[in-house]
Amino acid sequence: MPVKPVATTPSTAAARSGDERRALLRTARDVADDLAADAIAREQAGRPPTDERSRLREAGLLAALTPPSPGRGTDWRTGCAVIREVAAADSSVGDVLARHYVHTWSGRFYAGHHQAAALEEASVREQWLWTGAVRAPAPDEDGGGPDLALRPRSTGYVLNGRRCVDTAAAVADQIVLDAVCAATGDVLVVRLSPRTRGVSVEVAHDRLGQRLAGAGEVVLDRVTVAPGQVLGRRPQDEESTAPFTALAEPALRLALCHVALGIVEGALTEARDLSRGGRAHRLPGEDPDLLLTYGELASAAHTATAVVERATEAMAQALDAGTHLDAEEPAGVAALVATAETVTSRAALHVTTRVLELADAPGLDRFWRNARVLTAHRPAAHRLRSIGEHYLNGPHRAVAAAFH
Repeated sequence: MPVKPVATTPSTAAARSGDERRALLRTARDVADDLAADAIAREQAGRPPTDERSRLREAGLLAALTPPSPGRGTDWRTGCAVIREVAAADSSVGDVLARHYVHTWSGRFYAGHHQAAALEEASVREQWLWTGAVRAPAPDEDGGGPDLALRPRSTGYVLNGRRCVDTAAAVADQIVLDAVCAATGDVLVVRLSPRTRGVSVEVAHDRLGQRLAGAGEVVLDRVTVAPGQVLGRRPQDEESTAPFTALAEPALRLALCHVALGIVEGALTEARDLSRGGRAHRLPGEDPDLLLTYGELASAAHTATAVVERATEAMAQALDAGTHLDAEEPAGVAALVATAETVTSRAALHVTTRVLELADAPGLDRFWRNARVLTAHRPAAHRLRSIGEHYLNGPHRAVAAAFH
């Protein structure tokens, strides 16, 4: 006798979504436990993340961390939770996963609906690892000329130049880049494989931190770019940028905030375990100052978490809005992301410095080095001025440019 299909109601759909979220987070914890077991040895070796890519792929995280659609993908809140879980065990791999997840949204940020859907389907099917380096609109650039140039030809374009990529430069399956079209001056966003003819990677060796992230400089020498590899046009100024496209850069910065939170949590957990195990400078109960210090560091971590979660919720709602996103909303989201960056950067540097005073164990310094590299690119003063501009003058669209 055939089984009568069960009608899907909002409550059953929500339950199913909750079950999928819990299963994915369990998988992330399993991956994190696996990475934590040999984190110090792998960090000291500093090789490209080939093995780490395999671990992520075998666990299904590369396929899972793509934009949400019926039957596939992961919503923004859950994706960030997975990134943070992995980053607590190994922030380099968390960095790889964060950039992978955000760059899988590139089709939605820059391309049309059908092209984006086809890309996402292929990414899930092939379990692609994504990375990239797309620059934000910067009208006040020094005029030194583009580092990547596209020259039209009858079958598409030829791409030349060099671009630094912060993760998985040599091991990714798709790299997303922006380049200036020599004929029109338009900035086009393209995707390509690092195994394409004419693409080579100069791996960054001996980094201070994030040694396993696989940073490197991608060198492009007469690389053929087919029309289907062009995702779309990246507007050159904030005023002409579609509201949804304006979320691309703050989404990446927010994902990296979750990596920084993972560093904070990983450093505190490791220091706490060392203290409990009697391998720290001072044992619990022997010195009330030790309890005071842990209380201070835990409070800093909780504060950063609260700020990041508020920005994450705002970003999730903006991404859910899609093409219906209000024109002024990206500036408000960018302000929350800038605040999250400021708070998490300070917390990451403070906590990872202080734990070195609490415990002396091989590898504990990696948290400070990783935090230093992750937070070094954007000075706090620039973010604070942008936040102040937003607070004083409101969330008009022009303000969003200040957060880049």
